[in-house]
Amino acid sequence: MSIAIKDISKPNMHADDPLSDFTQHLINLNDVDKIVHVSGSGSAVIVMTEMPGISPHVARFARRVLDAGFKVYMPSLFGRDGIVVSAEEDAAVFQKACVSAEFHAFVGHKGSSPVTLWLRTLARPAHEECGGPGVGAIGLCFTGHFALSMMLDKTALAPVVAHPSLPLDDPAGTGMDAADLRTVRDRLESEDLTVMAYRFDGHSFCRAQSFAAFSEALGEHFVTRVLPDSAANQNTAPLLSAMSKLRIA
Repeated sequence: MSIAIKDISKPNMHADDPLSDFTQHLINLNDVDKIVHVSGSGSAVIVMTEMPGISPHVARFARRVLDAGFKVYMPSLFGRDGIVVSAEEDAAVFQKACVSAEFHAFVGHKGSSPVTLWLRTLARPAHEECGGPGVGAIGLCFTGHFALSMMLDKTALAPVVAHPSLPLDDPAGTGMDAADLRTVRDRLESEDLTVMAYRFDGHSFCRAQSFAAFSEALGEHFVTRVLPDSAANQNTAPLLSAMSKLRIA
């Protein structure tokens, strides 16, 4: 008698991920082309990558969203998709994004990052394709508050803001202008919606001041969860070390 043994080994987070269970789509919106990795079924959730791109860790998180019963749209915003990068490449991707016109990384820029307009536009065909009440949006670190900016489009209903880090040089900044925040607050109150916001207590770029600013702007519909640093996954590639040592003037 043969016994089938299910492989329950954990994926190797230190090896490149081919993303073979996702389908690549080249999507043109607002005259801008971007690759979007799509997989799953159910209501649409747009997963926005953290630095330095769609790493194996980001892909694993996206698959957890899939397993929860959603269809994931994962746009390629920077870096090389599925690749485990060196600390040097990590720093190079980070620095390139900081000076890119798509991302308002510093307080000198006003308003939401221009890339959020592309992401809001992506939510519309995603909603048409998947149906349901609306689209979920998850922003991670460098893209953290992008999920909140997406609430400027009526198709976005469920934003999750994970340790939003922009602007990098203002711990109390939100990365959004006051008028946009008022518009988002009006939606949250009139439609009784909730923003879920998470950060680690000792996060280098997402400080308590940032959450305080969001809470003041958005009121009780901005629901925060502060996690102890001891809850962080320690089994990660050392690719963020260079970023953590950058000095922001």
